[in-house]
Amino acid sequence: MRPKLSVVVSVYNEEENIRPLVTWLTEALQEIDYEIIYVNDGSKDGTLKELHQLNHPRLRVVDFRKNYGQSLALMAGIDFAQGEYIATMDGDLQNDPTDIPNMLHLAETGNWDLVLGNRANRKDGKLLRKLPSAIANYIIRSSSGVQLKDYGCALKVFKAEIAKDLGLYGELHRFIPVLAFLEGANMTQIDVKHHARKFGKSKYGLGRTFKVMSDLLLMLFFKKYMQKPMHLFGNGGVLLLGVGMLINIYFGVLKLLGEDIWGRPLLILGFMLVIGGIQFITIGIVVEIQMRTYFESQQKRPYRVRSVKEGALLNPEASKNGKK
Repeated sequence: MRPKLSVVVSVYNEEENIRPLVTWLTEALQEIDYEIIYVNDGSKDGTLKELHQLNHPRLRVVDFRKNYGQSLALMAGIDFAQGEYIATMDGDLQNDPTDIPNMLHLAETGNWDLVLGNRANRKDGKLLRKLPSAIANYIIRSSSGVQLKDYGCALKVFKAEIAKDLGLYGELHRFIPVLAFLEGANMTQIDVKHHARKFGKSKYGLGRTFKVMSDLLLMLFFKKYMQKPMHLFGNGGVLLLGVGMLINIYFGVLKLLGEDIWGRPLLILGFMLVIGGIQFITIGIVVEIQMRTYFESQQKRPYRVRSVKEGALLNPEASKNGKK
């Protein structure tokens, strides 16, 4: 029988946090039909041993052959999840499992596709964790148009169909709200509890800020040009080609008038703009073909339908039931 909730926890070298978190989850979710899915992301310590030693009837363990990163670990956990709803959280005891029932209730009663946590009273270092996170949140919020306070909180509750369509490649777990937005998800954010790390070391640092910036460019492409890449590359290509052609025509007229035009920097720029414009247009055509191949080869549609309501005459079974 399908459980109501699947809790996905991705871990990397969290040996000391395994047993406390599983115990905590068991106590917090006792009123819910649930399963716990741990994804061991190639840990080098005793994380896997601790997981295998646990005798828990609702625990499933997915063990990676090597470290693939948090995004793919979450993706694997979501793929193996069987619940109607899927909750994700970190395995470092900083997220509080007692928030999950409330988030699940809100998702069900409010018909939300995604309920996200907001670490209102975050227990992290201000300089190395809070400040970079605040900057990243502001940049993502301003660029993507998805107005959330906290993009970095791992505690989330999804409808299963939304979670399984996210496509968490690379390092895109930071942009789950944006990916869900692109899938047409309804989402809300509520304050959740946050705790200081007790065991182990944080896997985050200032270096992730650069990854966030590069991934943000990808998100902006997904949001604006995923289904129409020719509008991005084609428009830029036409502009470069047009400016380059005007420059070349100008120098062509000067040459006909007998002036010496060779070696002028502006003429060289004109040739470079023409070549660049042709390249941009060509790239746009190639990417457009790839997008069409992507959708058609997998029988996907570039739109998302939330629901379909049929009239009684078009649904004989409903009509019969109504007469009864």
